[in-house]
Amino acid sequence: MNNLIFAWRNLWRNRRRTMITSASIFFAVFFALVMRSFQLGSYDHMYKNVIESYSGYIQVQHKDFWDEKIVDNTFPYDSEREQQLLADENVVAAIPRFESFALASNGPQTKGVLVMGVDPEKEVHLSKVTDKMVKYRLTPESIEKINQDPNIPEKVKELAPLFENSAYTTVSRLQLDLGIKDKDASQFMPAVERYAKFENGSIHMGESGVWVGDKLSQYLQLGIGDTIVLISQGYHATTAAGKYEIKGIVKLPLPDLDNKIVYLPLDVCQGLYNAEGNLTSLALAVNNNHDRAIAETVQRISAVAGEDQKVMEWREMNEVMVSQMDADDKGGQIMLGILYLVIAFGIFGTVLMLTSERKREFGVLVAIGMQKRKLASIMTLEMLLIGLLGILAGATVATLVILYGVEHPLVFKGETAKMFEEYGMEPMMAFWTIDTYYIWQIVIVTLMVLLAISYPMRKIFGMKIVNALRA
Repeated sequence: MNNLIFAWRNLWRNRRRTMITSASIFFAVFFALVMRSFQLGSYDHMYKNVIESYSGYIQVQHKDFWDEKIVDNTFPYDSEREQQLLADENVVAAIPRFESFALASNGPQTKGVLVMGVDPEKEVHLSKVTDKMVKYRLTPESIEKINQDPNIPEKVKELAPLFENSAYTTVSRLQLDLGIKDKDASQFMPAVERYAKFENGSIHMGESGVWVGDKLSQYLQLGIGDTIVLISQGYHATTAAGKYEIKGIVKLPLPDLDNKIVYLPLDVCQGLYNAEGNLTSLALAVNNNHDRAIAETVQRISAVAGEDQKVMEWREMNEVMVSQMDADDKGGQIMLGILYLVIAFGIFGTVLMLTSERKREFGVLVAIGMQKRKLASIMTLEMLLIGLLGILAGATVATLVILYGVEHPLVFKGETAKMFEEYGMEPMMAFWTIDTYYIWQIVIVTLMVLLAISYPMRKIFGMKIVNALRA
């Protein structure tokens, strides 16, 4: 106890030295926690944008469909079983889908496409296709009208032809491409929107209209009101063929998907493939998407699903994305390691300074009879107290910043925000709430402090009194 009292008093004999050493540890903890929280929050936000736009967190499929995606590996839609799934505490909605491939044709132009049978009303719970409908297009006619308008700046008129036939789902990206600044948007954008406005239609269950991807429509040279022909193989090797009127054009953020997607009403798609009443998947929208909650939900749903069905969670369905995110996470951990290295040198530098300044003091204390073991014990307690002050202060301030960041995410504005919106993502970067990563960052910084203590211990036990008194 006496050693602890001596150590505490020694801290405040030189307040500046103590504050400098504690500050190095404070910033180590603060930056490590905030940086890791920002990394994990960003990954979670990206996961949500990708998963919630297509696959969902959980899907019920035929047990063989994922390995062999053919129409024969489908399962009959069961309304009673759907109600059992919806009764689960974590399931918000069940979204039925029928997915297959076909050859799309428009006269001499043909292309392999992905056919998605969807219920437009239920898709609002997951992919929200209606939010990706083309709202504006810079057709030659619209560009001509822009050029004839004397109120529109010449810069806009010069840029417009560069984006001929480009489609837009948001007005913000249209404004960005035409180089119109936010302060001038209210003056010029109403006219541009009027000229570039694109009229899209809707599809409904029981009606044979389709939505097609923007790039696919351009490749096949199809527009609203044109007819697209689909040819494929149906259920049990039957012939699947039909022609459908294009009701609308969607622009998806993934170019590969935008280049081959065709949306049909679910019942019409089932009829095309002669698989009335069958589904390739039943996607489940969930309330709690944390890993533990998803795992528990999958376990409960598996008990309800049929024997020929398989319940898959989002990691299984997005292995490539998970691998890419894991690789990016490893890169983030390397950056964090570099930060730790810089922090470690900072802590060691302050300890080196502290030890050098007190070399004569140590020599005097040992010369008048203090044992080196007792001096080392007091010095160790001093360093631990300094470390504790820095860690507690850093963790407290970081906690306040993180909790504020969780409630008030970093929202991008200007051009960056418009780019996010174009890809169907919220223009924001979020923080991750307090979790196990919190403990690990504090433990690592604590180990750095303990490692730094070894230097003054070595100096004390190897100290020569005569040399120390001359310091």
